Amino acid sequence: MLEVTHRYKLPAAHVLANPRLSDAENTEIFGKCSNENGHGHNYEFEVTIAGPVDLKTGQILSSDRLDEIFGESIAERYSHRLLNECEAFDALVPTTENFAQIVYQDLAPALAREGSVRLVRVRLTETPRNFFEYGDPR
Repeated sequence: MLEVTHRYKLPAAHVLANPRLSDAENTEIFGKCSNENGHGHNYEFEVTIAGPVDLKTGQILSSDRLDEIFGESIAERYSHRLLNECEAFDALVPTTENFAQIVYQDLAPALAREGSVRLVRVRLTETPRNFFEYGDPR
């Protein structure tokens, strides 16, 4: 099975705070990232897919189609947004760990509709020092 990885960038902001906790508890847990005004990141995504190479096209999935799927499933929902205000984070603190899982959960079914393509993993880079991976346990 062949794997292919595509990279994407997306700006978004978040406030790391659990609404069930007090301001003092959130500050203790999340430090300056719990500031109610939020802070932004230029998130970088690496989306890895796997599947057989189509004999007709020589590809698992065309780059254009993967770009469309990422755009519809992820960029339209989260680009230039405060993640705390996105439905996916109604019950979750918008940590990058949770964001990576949500991106995977949003992309996997859309890619599965493309035939024998499957999402292997999403790697989400928040800062040059921090990246998070979520993927298929296979």
